[in-house]
Amino acid sequence: MATNKESPTPAIQVMERMFALLDALAAHQDPVSLKALSESTGLHPSTAHRILNDLTIGRFVDRPEPGTYRLGMRLLELGNLVKARLDVRDAALGPMRELHKITHQAVNLSVRQGDEIVYIERAYSERSGMQVVRAVGGRAPLHLTSVGKLFLAHDDPQRVRAYATRTGLSGQTRNSITDLPKLERELSQVRQNAMARDDEELELGVRCVAAGVFDDQGKLIAGLSISAPADRLEESWAERVKDTAARISASLGHRG
Repeated sequence: MATNKESPTPAIQVMERMFALLDALAAHQDPVSLKALSESTGLHPSTAHRILNDLTIGRFVDRPEPGTYRLGMRLLELGNLVKARLDVRDAALGPMRELHKITHQAVNLSVRQGDEIVYIERAYSERSGMQVVRAVGGRAPLHLTSVGKLFLAHDDPQRVRAYATRTGLSGQTRNSITDLPKLERELSQVRQNAMARDDEELELGVRCVAAGVFDDQGKLIAGLSISAPADRLEESWAERVKDTAARISASLGHRG
């Protein structure tokens, strides 16, 4: 029977069926049989076979053995192109501004460079009641900052000890952690709570709370933090920071 190629209906239907098949394949690590794909998508085997054949030609689907299918390398190639365009600053800026509107305090995005963190983005206003001492591009030691502690908490114990030896764990305030056993206990708490704090350890009068931002491979690539005058940091903000960091991570492909 002839079909009207000008009509959009068949194309939409085919796309919906194609997406259903790709989703079904994505749900399995091992190759999937045509019968299983037909049953999970509700498509007739002949329809599923026809679409899968076209997807195989386009390398969106592989056929490792006759009658079995898996996601193809073309999807990986396209995914890598998308990933290359993703930028943690671009992904974070909108959520950071939303968090700032709620808390009215400085919201920071930082990354690790060697033994320091570097502030790469910030959302703040002059009305926050706190001078911005470390602007974008500023640096600070890992063990004195909430975000830095996140990164140290993801290191193995040997690397943490090496960091302590290299830096001497020098302090900047009376609250700074300057001995290894105390730092190790602090990092254990960070791992347990999936968040970190700076209680006037970098600057007197300033407290911070931070949560990690992860990429699609589950790697910690940045930290999101709120900095506030010590007497204004609210405990409820910790969960907001964690939720916002999770949103940013999800936009980068993380499935936490």
